[in-house]
Amino acid sequence: MQKKTRSILDELSEIRLTKSKLDRGNIVESRGLNVINSCINLINTIRESHDPDTALDLERRLLNSIKSQDTSKFSRGIKRAKMRK
Repeated sequence: MQKKTRSILDELSEIRLTKSKLDRGNIVESRGLNVINSCINLINTIRESHDPDTALDLERRLLNSIKSQDTSKFSRGIKRAKMRK
């Protein structure tokens, strides 16, 4: 009798195909929490490394960039803050 072996890729593919919507929800929750924690850390770093007015401007730019899905708004603020120093 011949024993059929499966590759790790086959196993992973099957696991991926059998995931339910709840698993996707968990992935979204996990990624969301990671992004939020990263933003909190970034805001704290901004507050520590810039004066209060510049920090507030950069925080607003960060949030607006996320809302509008446009990274250039935050980049412009960073460039402007670098020029002030």
